Order: sequence, then C-alpha cells, then structure tokens
Amino acid sequence: MTDTAETKEYILEKDCELRFEIESKTQIIVELKSGFAELYGTELVKAKKYTFLQGAKVAVFSYQGCVILLTGEPDVCYIARETPMIQYLNTHSAIEQMRAKAEERESQGPIVMIVGPTDVGKSTVCRILLNYAVRLGHRPIFTDLDVGQGNLCVPGSISSLLIERPASIEEGFAQIAPLVVHYGHKSPDANNEFYKSCISTLADITIERLKEDKRTMASGIIINTCGWIKGQGYQNIKDAANAFQVGIIIVLDQERLYNELLRDIDSSCKVVFLPKSGGVVERSQQIRAESRDLRIREYFYGSRSPLYPHSIDIKWSDMKLYKIGAPALPDSCMPLGMKATDNMTKLWPIQTGPSLVHHLLALSFAETAEQDVLKKNILGYVCVTNVDVDRQTITVLSPQPRPLPNVVMLLSELQFIDSH
Repeated sequence: MTDTAETKEYILEKDCELRFEIESKTQIIVELKSGFAELYGTELVKAKKYTFLQGAKVAVFSYQGCVILLTGEPDVCYIARETPMIQYLNTHSAIEQMRAKAEERESQGPIVMIVGPTDVGKSTVCRILLNYAVRLGHRPIFTDLDVGQGNLCVPGSISSLLIERPASIEEGFAQIAPLVVHYGHKSPDANNEFYKSCISTLADITIERLKEDKRTMASGIIINTCGWIKGQGYQNIKDAANAFQVGIIIVLDQERLYNELLRDIDSSCKVVFLPKSGGVVERSQQIRAESRDLRIREYFYGSRSPLYPHSIDIKWSDMKLYKIGAPALPDSCMPLGMKATDNMTKLWPIQTGPSLVHHLLALSFAETAEQDVLKKNILGYVCVTNVDVDRQTITVLSPQPRPLPNVVMLLSELQFIDSH
C-alpha cells in the first residue's frame, strides 16, 4: 500500500452491506469510523485497521448503520441494500431456542447441516452462525465435509473443530487441534466409497467429542458440505445427515434440492430454504485450484502470522506408506463374492520412489496397518520435497521438528511445490 492510496468514506444505512472484491495484486484497508458493523458475524472494532489481500471477497454488514473508511482501490465495490442477513439472523435465533432447551434438559443441542451447489456461500453462512453462537457464550463444533477447499485443514481432508471464540476478521477461526480424517483426493467422486467411509468415521469421533463437555453438547454442530448435489452427491448428503444425526438442513439457493430433501428426509429433520447473498461470486476452476494451493501453503507457512516448517530426512525402512483404494475393476474380474467397490476402501502398500516428490502424506494415529487405519483420524500432514534413491531416504516438509510422531503414512493425490 502506497502513501498516496486514496481513502473513501462509505455511509451504510440500517441493514445495508458494503461489498468489495480484490482480484489484482493490491491490498485494501478497512476501518470502522463510527456506528456498528460486522464481517460474517464478527464485530469490527472502531478505529482499528483491517487489511485484505488479493482474492478477498468481503461483505461488511451493519444492523444499525455505520461509516466505513476504505483505503485502496478494490476491483469491485458497492453498497447493497438487498441482503439476506436478517433471514440468517432469524435462522440463528431459531437455533438458539433449541440450544436453550438443550441446556435446560442437559441434552444434545442442534446439529445443523448447510447444503447447496458450489459457490452459493455455504462456508460463509456456517461462519455467521458459528460467530453468533460464540458471541452468546456457546462452544459449537464446526465440521467441514468439503474436501475440495479445506476450510480447517489442507484440501483432501474432512475435519471438525471446536469453536471457542469469534473468527478473526482477517484470518478466520483459530485452527487449534482440529479432528482431521484423511481422504486424499480433491473431489468426492474420485473415490466415493472411501469418502462415505470418511464421513462415517468423522461423525463417530465428532459426536464422541461433542459429548465430552456439557456446554459443547448443548451448543451442537454446524456442518459445511461440498457442492456436489446430484446423483451420488445427493446420496452423500443423505448419508451425512444420518451419520451426524442432523436435526436441521439449511438449503441455500436451490429449490429443487430443497423439495427433494423434503420428500426424502425423515420428518424428524427440519429442512429450511434460505437465499444466497447477492455478493456471492462464482469461482472458475483455475481460481479454485489456486485456492487449494494457497490453503496448503498456509498449512506449512502460515498466512498473516508466519510459520517455520522443518525439513526432515526419513529412511525408507523407517516408514510404512499406504494408499487407500485401488483402480476400479469390473465385477467380472473380482474374486467370487467380492465387488469392485470393495477395493476402494482397502489399504495398499506403496513402493517409495521419485514419483512421491511434491505429494502430501498424512500421518495416521494408527501405529500399525492392522489397527484399522481407516477408522482413525490423523496427526497431520507432511510434504515430500525430495527422494534420494541412492541413500534410500525421503526429505519432507513438516510442521514440527524431528522425530515424526508416527511412521504409518497415507498418500494423498494432492501436491504442493515448495518455492521457499
């Protein structure tokens, strides 16, 4: 940001939203001059400057009216008077009543799942509902089933995180000790049988975590899903609703999906339709790929607060590397009594070699392959930066120093080229 960057003043009336996007390599500084405003449920502090970088799509909302100072030149910037925020607030109020009843009865609170096609703002609605809950003293769990983008860990995984404080305006939720299940692909249809198994595993450990604390149990779970809503993707939504014992399904911007769920979901689960925000922007395949690379980079190097990963050499003999799922074969080629889908959730040993370079590896909590690796969450990820065939070692980028906490590793198809 140069010293000559222009500062503009925007006056927001009651229930209005200032929306802007940054596509170029610039940065925008936002400051609340007067009044009250929030970003996706997190309140802005008056006179504090917030910096947004390339790729940011921001919507600052005010229930009472405010004055916003914006320094820099965003690619798109306007004030929206038509916004679904009041409907999102009403949805939060209904969920809050369910939490109050759960606290009185010391029972399980509401489990809410957000569904809809890609690029309708599912992650944003999750963030709004979670922030509103935390601001009232609750401790909900956020579960992310979107393997393509990875809100809580690297893409290619699904995860749950206990939310104890509102998301940072610039960096989002503090991602401390999430429960992560390794999947290893960027879309569910790459191995849908295994994806369903991952959902079941994450549901089991998340509900177990939910019951450890009375306040968390009454606070419930907010679940984000991927945008695959047709065919097997629709079946995955129903399977996830059953696995997590979902009580409310919020459908964003897809009346057909809303009516299909009304027809197919048990009447004990409420299905609610909400509009998407007018500020939601459709992302191209290239932008989504760049976003995945950025999430992996942030995992190892941090975003605003820098992290310093370690480079570690591991002997081939000291590691046990597997992949989950084999190439699909027709049923006619399978042994008697087996189906082709049976191979999609099996553990297969991997030969270490140069082809591993740039691939992510997940470190399993299982100490041996016999401990049912598929049913355990993982410790974290490392990235292979070099394979030395002569010395029979691999070099990995690791968030923590040597020694690695486990030697059972699972191969991910996602890659990261370390340019540091």
